[in-house]
Amino acid sequence: MSKIIKYVLYDIVKSKIIIAYTVFLLLLSIGLFNLGGSPDKGILSLLNLIILTVPLISIVFATTHFYNSYEFMELLVAQPINRRKIFLGEFFGVALSLSAAFWVGVGLPVLLFGASLTGLYLLLTGIFITFIFVALAFLSSVITRDKAKGIGIALMLWFYFALLYDGIVLFILYTFADYPLEYATLAMTALNPVDLGRIMVLLNLDVSALMGYTGALYKSIFGSLLGIGMSFGLLLAWVLLPLLSSSRIFTKRDL
Repeated sequence: MSKIIKYVLYDIVKSKIIIAYTVFLLLLSIGLFNLGGSPDKGILSLLNLIILTVPLISIVFATTHFYNSYEFMELLVAQPINRRKIFLGEFFGVALSLSAAFWVGVGLPVLLFGASLTGLYLLLTGIFITFIFVALAFLSSVITRDKAKGIGIALMLWFYFALLYDGIVLFILYTFADYPLEYATLAMTALNPVDLGRIMVLLNLDVSALMGYTGALYKSIFGSLLGIGMSFGLLLAWVLLPLLSSSRIFTKRDL
């Protein structure tokens, strides 16, 4: 499997899209830190950038790559190689290459201009989001052989998690405003990896003071070491669930 990962990784790193993605993140990150006036403002601006662009680029690129690699995977399947190893090799090759681009594009400016625990959480959140949306991309790709449908499913997943989900949560909170929904809000946060990562970074920026009682509840739960560990555990579960599901489908179906 390691040889497949290396091959996919080296092939993707040379891609013009990955180079452009890295340069885009690097220039934008440096610009936001210079315009923000303070490291915390720069990190907050970067957070808003990451939760929209990183999932979109990750899920679209990974879906497109999966369909473009069908012939390569068919060739490997014809060899005495376990299908699960082929699938996981493809996954880690794509996820690691996108994570490397994110680390260079965002990590270097954060280390130079905003090195802090909050900056570290921002980087870890971005890498987890990258892995999560690559896993979702692979899941949407194994569901159908039609490339257009696969990309359509991937875009719908991005739209749901990055944009639509927050609207649904706000609608629920507004409709049931007379009821205590603080713990329900926590549960709904755990059901969206984008929101979960965003809350973790915001709490370290002391924005929770502006969020009222719910913010204090977030701080009390996610602000402790146990809460941080639980948050990263939930993010890891968001990686494993679609990855294992898609791997199971891939190993059982005909290419």
